[in-house]
Amino acid sequence: MIDVLIVDDQPVVRQGFELFLAGHPGIAVVGHASSGTHAVQQVRDLRPDVVLMDVRMPQRDGLSATKEILARYEETRVIIITTFDLDEYVFAALDIGASGFLLKDTDPDELVRAVVTVAEGGAVLSPRLTPRLITEFARRRTAPAPRPIPDHDLSTREMDVVRLLARGMGNTEIARTLHLEQSTVKTHVGNICRKLDVGTRVHIVVWAFENGVVGGA
Repeated sequence: MIDVLIVDDQPVVRQGFELFLAGHPGIAVVGHASSGTHAVQQVRDLRPDVVLMDVRMPQRDGLSATKEILARYEETRVIIITTFDLDEYVFAALDIGASGFLLKDTDPDELVRAVVTVAEGGAVLSPRLTPRLITEFARRRTAPAPRPIPDHDLSTREMDVVRLLARGMGNTEIARTLHLEQSTVKTHVGNICRKLDVGTRVHIVVWAFENGVVGGA
């Protein structure tokens, strides 16, 4: 069972997301929070597997709450929920380890798939958000973009894992697709992060789009 905490200052949004997730037998919404401060408290008390985190909220924004949650609770993963206009600090969430980005009007099935994927250790980017996210992420870099790393710096199997991560797959799906153990997939992901000098799976996905490993940039 995947335990989910929904964080948003609008009750109708929280209720809507819970309704979307309620139909999946493997997901349980264990709590709600209406601010970043409340979200940190709820994660401390409930230890959810996945947090759906709004960005703009009273008392404390979702980004600072995400930073604290990820620093204190290693097993909890956070999906940032944003608007189509992309809040200024959504991009900074890449650097603190958010596992995904979805739009508030995302399709219910897409939301369910995202929660399952992130719970399994994957990363998710809304298909409509990905091109803009990558473009803006590259533009906001303070240092020159690193020279693209040639494919041969990653093994053939590691490149296979990169492509599947970019398609939104989690560890279970990747392991099944490549006929590997999940522990082996985790090892590959760790090696990929080290070779690309990136911190999270989301960064791997961004790298894949920026360097033409998959289409969509």
